[in-house]
Amino acid sequence: MNARLYFDWNATAPLRPQARAAVLAALDLVGNASSVHAEGRAARAVIEEARENVAALAGTQPRNVVFTSGGTEANTLALAPEAGPQKGLSKLLVSAIEHVSVLSGGRFPSSQVEILAVAQTGQIDLPALRRRLAAHEGRSFVSVMLANNETGIIQPTAEVAALVHGAGGVLHVDAVQGPGRIPCDINELGADLLSLSGHKIGAPKGVGALIRRDARVPFPPALIAGGGQERRARGGTENVPGIAGFGAAAKAALVSLGAERAYLLSLRERLEAGLKAHSSPGLVIFGTEVDRLPNTTLFAVPGMKAETAVIALDLAGVAVSSGAACSSGKVQRSHVLAAMEVPEGLARGVVRVSLGWSTGEAEVDAFIQAWIRVSETLLRDGVADAASAAAA
Repeated sequence: MNARLYFDWNATAPLRPQARAAVLAALDLVGNASSVHAEGRAARAVIEEARENVAALAGTQPRNVVFTSGGTEANTLALAPEAGPQKGLSKLLVSAIEHVSVLSGGRFPSSQVEILAVAQTGQIDLPALRRRLAAHEGRSFVSVMLANNETGIIQPTAEVAALVHGAGGVLHVDAVQGPGRIPCDINELGADLLSLSGHKIGAPKGVGALIRRDARVPFPPALIAGGGQERRARGGTENVPGIAGFGAAAKAALVSLGAERAYLLSLRERLEAGLKAHSSPGLVIFGTEVDRLPNTTLFAVPGMKAETAVIALDLAGVAVSSGAACSSGKVQRSHVLAAMEVPEGLARGVVRVSLGWSTGEAEVDAFIQAWIRVSETLLRDGVADAASAAAA
């Protein structure tokens, strides 16, 4: 295989051309955006244009957008007992499949953090959420992701919002995986606070945003104290090139959402049809019974080790990832699949393929052929080493 194939868009997306152009232009701006002279005003104008574009992506006004260093910081900033239009949130409820930055509880004491179960489908257990909200004294803060980074499974955020708001609580939605793939209007989602990450939609790494629904939802207290930047919600001189790229990527993602969504879905169907036609009869594709991101396929073949398959594909020129979490060289069942009660033996063999706007049909077909070669070798030889599988 002469050219490498990139199928790990859920980890990070390639830089969009529009974002690259915006970053390069911003790199030539010398001014600090907090300065009042012409150079400072030029930098400020770039930031505010980007804020408008990110706000449009989320269906809100620019004054409701605070730029951060990424999704993890946005999540941590959001998860504070003082968040929401009324103070004094007594509990943080997070689903069992959340990103680790949400599972950590943000600024809530661990004694105030509770984990919400999900069904075997990978979606939050709404009756269980209703019971937990009713059982709590005081108001609860609930955090649920829009779409899971491993499985691509989409959560019923509007239904969650109805329960949370009916109980007087506040809802945060980690929407990092959504933009460019599905609509992310904060009002339609029912979220009070929303987290985004630039590099998932083709902006540079190291920039994100926390977004509130409207001015009735105050931003949580700042994590980083400084000179009062970002409406005093996030101190420090702004990353003008990163923010410029984020704004350009957000605009491009919103404009092309309909076409990209349909295209990605057609690619995913092509990919999964090829997997089913050429893989072991025991092949499992996760999340097929519920809504998923159009670009994401998480699958497993019984008896195959994910780490070996991922390395073999990498040596064959194909970049994918595994749903398993590696710690100190030991592969363990991911917390997402554990929450879905996927058997440990199957969960250890999952491979995630995620697509993007520049993925072509020929690339999908090439991936299928590479997978056939690698999987046949791995299954034939049992625990084959990756180099042997790639060379077969």
